[in-house]
Amino acid sequence: MKKEIHPEYRKVVFLDTSSDFKFLSGSTKNSEETIEWEDGNTYPLIRVEISSDSHPFYTGKQKADKVGGRVDRFKKKYNMK
Repeated sequence: MKKEIHPEYRKVVFLDTSSDFKFLSGSTKNSEETIEWEDGNTYPLIRVEISSDSHPFYTGKQKADKVGGRVDRFKKKYNMK
């Protein structure tokens, strides 16, 4: 294998922004944000919108039902009736 052509593989913490679920995994993705993990070490933090904790396939329920539709969210955002 050629040296110095592959990205660095390291441990990172992924944070599901919709449920605040965190998990430690390996990745080549890099981030300027860091977080201290349960083992006391500091790892890069990668924010993701969906994970196994919030995906309907794994949870068996839809979280979008609680939020409402696009029109409802728009009206709520701008205090409309």
